[in-house]
Amino acid sequence: MWAKRQSVCQQKNQYLFHVDRAFDPAVINKLTNCALTLWGTQRPKAKQWDTQSVKNHIYIYSPSSAVRDKASFKRGVKRLEFLGYEVEIDEAALATHQRFAGDDDTRLAAIHRAAASGADVALISRGGYGLTRILPRINYKAVAKAIAKGTQFVGLSDFTAFQTALLAQTGAVTWAGPALGEDFGTEAPPDDIMEACFEDLITGQGEGTGWQLPKVAIKSTAIEDAPIGATAKFSIKDAMLWGGNLAILSSLVGTPYLPVVKGGILFLEDVGEHPYRVERMLTQLLHAGVLAQQKAVIFGQFTNYKLVPHDKGFKLAAVVAWLRRQIKARVLTGLPFGHVATKVLLPVGHQTTLAVEGRDAFLLWGHQH
Repeated sequence: MWAKRQSVCQQKNQYLFHVDRAFDPAVINKLTNCALTLWGTQRPKAKQWDTQSVKNHIYIYSPSSAVRDKASFKRGVKRLEFLGYEVEIDEAALATHQRFAGDDDTRLAAIHRAAASGADVALISRGGYGLTRILPRINYKAVAKAIAKGTQFVGLSDFTAFQTALLAQTGAVTWAGPALGEDFGTEAPPDDIMEACFEDLITGQGEGTGWQLPKVAIKSTAIEDAPIGATAKFSIKDAMLWGGNLAILSSLVGTPYLPVVKGGILFLEDVGEHPYRVERMLTQLLHAGVLAQQKAVIFGQFTNYKLVPHDKGFKLAAVVAWLRRQIKARVLTGLPFGHVATKVLLPVGHQTTLAVEGRDAFLLWGHQH
């Protein structure tokens, strides 16, 4: 039987639900460590994966902003080594040029070294800014070849530019997920949901994830949502999952680095963007015809912004309500992904099924290895 993890439930109950109803066991079995931790449940010990007995190779590189917090970088490396991974650090991972992790040539070379490393995972040190400057010069065929041989490229934030460009140019799948410093290099122990999802990627066990759609905002930074009826049930099958940072996506409209995705599932997140700026970026995607081509739009976490008195009720909930009036696609919220500690890993560019029953939502994509 399933055992509850009370510490996770108490701390993250805005995301969690329990496997206590008649869901298809085949679906539940696909979710493995990541989603079961997300729900506040775990498998029996005999079925857990022990990364400490596996020396998977992780390559750390810096394609965007310079690493300013060297302490978190070192903690992140030590944490990965403690978990049993073999960590290789790119020669320019701590380089600095202006606000960047080295000049454009340096960061471009780092990407290509990551592709040639033969690592199981190529993990960014941090996000920030810098990838859009070098998109025309990336050897996408070499990166796609590395992915075909088993290297998984993982990151978020500015990394969205790399992911969408690679998808547009080659169709290769990457992973929206953690960064070294902000996720593994925290002073407190890293988030257990994030680590479980990362472990699923490393072991090739992850086939999907799930979360509970919110009824109302749990925190001031969360997106408020109208209650969803317990009888709501629908599924969208075999749709491409794609997306990432909203600011990056909107900046790529009209370029060859934003893929043309028809009938897709688009997920979005951002940090430090007031709701009116979020809506403005959404209107860019709307007027460009991007949103009209999607079957679903999923809001992740939008954090670190401040409402002001003259907003007079204009908040993220108002933006979500506005978007639902503009498009026919399903608009969901509450996905645990973004500039937050609790984040799942998502395969950008992979065919995925979205299934919703009541307030319970699933993203299922099958084996990646």
